[in-house]
Amino acid sequence: MELKNKTVLTIVSKDFDDLEFFYPVLRLKEAGAKVIIAAEEKNKVYQGKYGLSTTSDISFNEVNIAEFDGLIIPGGWAPDYLRRLPLVLDFVRYMHQHQKTIGAICHAGWVLSSAGILKGVEITSTPGIKDDMIYAGAIWHDKSVVVSGHIITARRPPDLPLYLPELIQSLKK
Repeated sequence: MELKNKTVLTIVSKDFDDLEFFYPVLRLKEAGAKVIIAAEEKNKVYQGKYGLSTTSDISFNEVNIAEFDGLIIPGGWAPDYLRRLPLVLDFVRYMHQHQKTIGAICHAGWVLSSAGILKGVEITSTPGIKDDMIYAGAIWHDKSVVVSGHIITARRPPDLPLYLPELIQSLKK
């Protein structure tokens, strides 16, 4: 229960990547963290791009981001939508300004890019958005996981077993 007193926010919209959402949620809960799922609507079922679904605990409007120790953004197609929501970008900026853990995998880098926090940050992502990350000012690496201070990024689902230990380590600090 190494994360017993930690609270983590994860955000979803339709077409999130099922593994990139559920694997971190389950691992963080195993480690003792309280994980809250936020979306545009509270208590709504959101379906992942491979058919699994989850129900949001709270709406974005109900989030008090100052109460969270970390923010986890799964990939899939959802980040392309989430990056257009001012509240989501505000969450990312707050976590960045307060040096709190931000985890992003695969296409989730799009949300970090739109929040304007990547200048000089070392990251990875799915290679398909490499250019977007570079244009946003990031230093992109083709590696399974990249830790750049409080920002932890990974490429794709096969990297999850390397990504989660880094997220947990960051949240323990």
